[in-house]
Amino acid sequence: MELPLLKLALLAYLLSTAAFVVSLLSVERVLHRLGPALLCGAFVAHAGAIAARSAAAGYIAVTDFYEAVSFFTCLMTGVCLLVQLRAPVAILGVVVSPLAFVLTLGAFVFYSQVRDLPPALHSIWLPIHVVLAFLGNAVFGVAFSTSVVYLIQERLLKGKKGLAFFRHLPSLETLDNLNYHSLAWGFPLLTFGILSGAIWAEYAWGQFWIWEPRPVLSLVTWILYALLLHYRSIGWRGRRAATLTIVCFAVLLISFLSVRVLPGRHGGEFG
Repeated sequence: MELPLLKLALLAYLLSTAAFVVSLLSVERVLHRLGPALLCGAFVAHAGAIAARSAAAGYIAVTDFYEAVSFFTCLMTGVCLLVQLRAPVAILGVVVSPLAFVLTLGAFVFYSQVRDLPPALHSIWLPIHVVLAFLGNAVFGVAFSTSVVYLIQERLLKGKKGLAFFRHLPSLETLDNLNYHSLAWGFPLLTFGILSGAIWAEYAWGQFWIWEPRPVLSLVTWILYALLLHYRSIGWRGRRAATLTIVCFAVLLISFLSVRVLPGRHGGEFG
C-alpha cells in the first residue's frame, strides 16, 4: 500500500505545481482553488504512505535517508496547508509544491525496504527528537517559501509588471509578518530538537555532544537562524530578511540532505 500512495502523492505534487503556475496567469477562480486542493490531496496520500510504512515497520518511519526525506517533505506540506487555514497565503504552494515534488522524487529514487530498527534507536527519544527537529525544519520551509514569494512579488511591483494578478496575492506586509512568525515558531522547535538529540546521545553513548559533521552542521544552522531572528528583532524587514531566510534554509537543506554521505552516527542511516 505504501508505494501506490507514494506514487499518487508524487503525481499530485506535480499536478499541483502545474495548477499553481497556471493560476498565476489566469483570473478564473476555479483555477485558484485547484492548486491548494491538489496539494491537500498530495499531503493526504503522502501521509498515508508514511503511516502504512510505519505500521509495517512497527516504529515511526524516519530511520533511513528515504524515510527522513519523505517525512520532512510531508511535514512541510502539512504545515503549509495549516498556515493557509489561518491566512490568505495559498500562493505559497507555488514554491512548496515543486519543492515537495523534487524532494519526494529524490526520496523515491533512494527507496528502501522496511528494516529492523537498529538497537541504538530503540528509545523513546526517537519520536521526540525526530518530530521536534523535523517539524522545526518544516516550519523553516514555509518561511523559505514566504521569502521567495516576497522577493518575486516585490520585484514585479517595482517593475510594475503583472499587476493584474496581484489582486489574488497577499500584501508584502502579510508575507513579511508570516516570515517572522514562521521563524519565531521554527527556532524553538529546532532548539528543542537539538537538545533532545543531545540528551539522547548522553543516554545512548555517554556523550552529550559529538563533534561529527552532522551535529556540527546542525549547530551552524541553529546559529544562522539565531542571528536571523536577532536581526529581525532589531528592525530587519523586507528584502534583507527574506534573502537571509533563503540563505539559512539553503544551509539547512544541504545539512539535511548530506547526511547520506557524511561519516558518523548519522551517516548513511539515521542514528
